[in-house]
Amino acid sequence: MSVASAAPRPACDADVVVVGAGAAGAATAYHLAARGWRVRILDAGSLPRPKPCGGGMAASVQRLFPFDLSPAVDRVITKVRFTWCLEDPVIAELPGEAPFWIVRRSRLDHLLAEQAVGCGADLLEATAVERITREGDHWRVHNSAGGWISCRAVVIADGARSAFGQPLGLGSPQPRYASAVAVEVDAEVLEPSTAHFEFGLVRHGFSWIFPRQGGLSIGVGSFIGREPLESEAVLARLLPSFGLPPDSGERRVSPLRVWDGHHRLHHDAGVLVVGDAASLVDPFLAEGLRPALLSGTRAAEALDRWLRGEAGALAGYSERMRSEWGQSMAWGRRIAQVFYRLPRVGYQLGVKRPTAPRRIAQILSGEMGYGDIAQRVIRRLMFNRSQS
Repeated sequence: MSVASAAPRPACDADVVVVGAGAAGAATAYHLAARGWRVRILDAGSLPRPKPCGGGMAASVQRLFPFDLSPAVDRVITKVRFTWCLEDPVIAELPGEAPFWIVRRSRLDHLLAEQAVGCGADLLEATAVERITREGDHWRVHNSAGGWISCRAVVIADGARSAFGQPLGLGSPQPRYASAVAVEVDAEVLEPSTAHFEFGLVRHGFSWIFPRQGGLSIGVGSFIGREPLESEAVLARLLPSFGLPPDSGERRVSPLRVWDGHHRLHHDAGVLVVGDAASLVDPFLAEGLRPALLSGTRAAEALDRWLRGEAGALAGYSERMRSEWGQSMAWGRRIAQVFYRLPRVGYQLGVKRPTAPRRIAQILSGEMGYGDIAQRVIRRLMFNRSQS
């Protein structure tokens, strides 16, 4: 990687402050620090820390990093099992040797942050950010202890509940949240290489059951509509189907800030929003880690050019995320709106067709986008709806 220019810099405490040490923030910090920029990462918590996340991630993200991500990988998934109300199963073999991983978020975030620190970034833990202000030609990031850090640029990466982007005109002005509950259960894992997606039990959504070392990561999510998520009723049927008591595991509410349109992700004066704070979660299958790591990488590339004096580099970040992720998600949202309103029809026409499981598997692995299948799927679902 290239090293940052030795040209004189403004008298700031850092070139870039990254707000949040999750996957997106730590990825951004790593790529910037590896290019020689002075980076400080601020996080309200302390690493490693658990996060309510299923941990499903396309193995293709490895190409975004020159170091090995496997220390954070719990399981390698080679099959996906779909069911409707715990019956009518469909099995799909995933393409490639290691297309889909289950990672432990505490390990992944920590690994990325350690790599950033190893390249020279400063990690300030237990340091909550309260506000971000513009002072002349630089930014001030104010913390809860009353101090502040001056910097040339800021990356907003503090997750789904972030409120820093909207005042700066970044991301969705009214973020759309999917209702989700995450459950971690210690149990014997009978199918360690199989991920399970259950449609039918959840109104306007689905459940996912991912194997991990020593147990299962289970999620219940509803993606359209405003009805309360009846997660306990779902878990009362879902958990016993895996030989577990219905009250197994610790429940954690985990709102998902899903993609809801193309929005500006950059401020021309040097602020970018990445990961969940940028509303990048897949609105159909709830994938959040791949867009988090992709956005962190692309944000660092854009900031590297901008810090060197390339005026249009930040706008290029918004455009690149639109083309590399947003265009597929626009189709994914349309599929979700039709599929989850007609879930039984969607399962029959969108999952049970001979080619459908492999297509979904290819989307999960990052080999294919929703745009490659969307028009056929939507036409099929809408035609069936008009005939019913």
